[in-house]
Amino acid sequence: MTPQAFAVFGNGQIGYVRPIRSENVARFFPELTLVPGMELFTLHAADGAPLMVTANRLAALASAREYLLDPL
Repeated sequence: MTPQAFAVFGNGQIGYVRPIRSENVARFFPELTLVPGMELFTLHAADGAPLMVTANRLAALASAREYLLDPL
């Protein structure tokens, strides 16, 4: 599988929930300013595009379902 094909594999169907530290959130969401030291969770599309950030994993999983994505 080529890198280009892999980048869109599952796009629109799969979402990735990942833990992230609040001091790293600006990398994906530059408009957010957060207090350092918090553990948060992000939801990303299969191609890596950030969709949302939340305070807990359950909310990220619920958001994936709202986007009609199967969370991984």
